[in-house]
Amino acid sequence: MSRRRGLRRLLVLGLALALIAGGIYTAVAFIQRSETLIAEKCTAAVGSRKADLATDQAANAALITAVAVRRGLPPRAASIALATAMQESKLRNIEHGDKAGPDSRGLFQQRPSQGWGTEEQVMDPYYSTGAFFDALVKIPGYESLEVTAAAQQVQRSAYPAAYAEHEDMGRAFASALTGQSPAALDCTLKSPEGAGDVQAVLAEINAAFGNVQGSADGRTIVLQADGSEAWAVAQWAVANAKSLSVTEVGVDGRSWDRASRNGWQPSGAQPGQVTVTVAAGVP
Repeated sequence: MSRRRGLRRLLVLGLALALIAGGIYTAVAFIQRSETLIAEKCTAAVGSRKADLATDQAANAALITAVAVRRGLPPRAASIALATAMQESKLRNIEHGDKAGPDSRGLFQQRPSQGWGTEEQVMDPYYSTGAFFDALVKIPGYESLEVTAAAQQVQRSAYPAAYAEHEDMGRAFASALTGQSPAALDCTLKSPEGAGDVQAVLAEINAAFGNVQGSADGRTIVLQADGSEAWAVAQWAVANAKSLSVTEVGVDGRSWDRASRNGWQPSGAQPGQVTVTVAAGVP
């Protein structure tokens, strides 16, 4: 009897362990598949600098940096602009000001009463970014100035030292989004909620960078670009992947795949062009 009891206990124990192991496996598999636990964000990692932004902030950072690229400005200009916009608006196109500037608006909290333009103009991200750069390039030697000094000469803020808090973020995202640091920008995203529109993506790219030669074939856009310009466009597409339902970006032997969430990986992407693929309709 004692032997039978021992065997029974072993069987019960074995079954319990199997059930526990199966439960753990199922739970892990569920967590891996479940998108409810995914924290969407975009990360720029350049050397020792690493910074995270929410997806809407990253899209605005990409817009600001694209304007700098389009104007032929150095990455330093973009990093100053990004640090400034983060301090002024948290990189969001907000429709209100504060006690110090009740009529402040937009990414850079520019005040119509101070000559920055109309309220409608400063709420246009392209206009406000252009206005910031117009003022920045008039500062002699701005590229060699500290971020706080350059930003303060443009903004005339009551808290100029605060710009320095965002210098590392500005440098990391500027380096990635200007294309100076290839494969430096990655966004962790859930699956697209709807189909992408290749014509809408083309229109946004041309609004950001000017006339980039390209064509659409089905769900994929092929753009002609190389060097830092190619990486600037490619990483702009990643930064805007959430709102534009982009699923894959390829450039210069690397690809970013939204579904894999593994960042940039080696691929057969051809040099001299950027491919951007959008989502099909959700079944």
